[in-house]
Amino acid sequence: MVKDIVRDQFFLAQKSTEATIEDKQVVIDLLDTLKANSYRCVGLAANMIGVSKKIIAVADGNKRFIMVNPVITKKTGEYQTEEGCLSLDGVRPCNRYEYIEVDYLDQDFKKRHGRFKNFVAQIIQHEIDHCNGIII
Repeated sequence: MVKDIVRDQFFLAQKSTEATIEDKQVVIDLLDTLKANSYRCVGLAANMIGVSKKIIAVADGNKRFIMVNPVITKKTGEYQTEEGCLSLDGVRPCNRYEYIEVDYLDQDFKKRHGRFKNFVAQIIQHEIDHCNGIII
């Protein structure tokens, strides 16, 4: 189900909790909402649709994927950039890394380890920040 985007900064600043298999519907809603907003969005965190769980959805071109309880385990190549967000107005400065490695569960709640670089790595870092209550 497509959900409304949360813009309440107090809610967004709260740290999300670990997701479990009982949060499977959140995964579906997050993918539906990302698809519906694909013209203006490349990533979403569950708290952006009103659920404080550590689940993110990422668009890599036409491919969309889920990361449940993602944890960055390696990062290299720090740089400064500016980002926008559906939950916020305008763009804001932030630091990101060109290359990251992430441990996470996929949408079927199976353990995965991924290596990401460039723009996809930036999207993942932005959404993990959301899970940690960090507002750029």
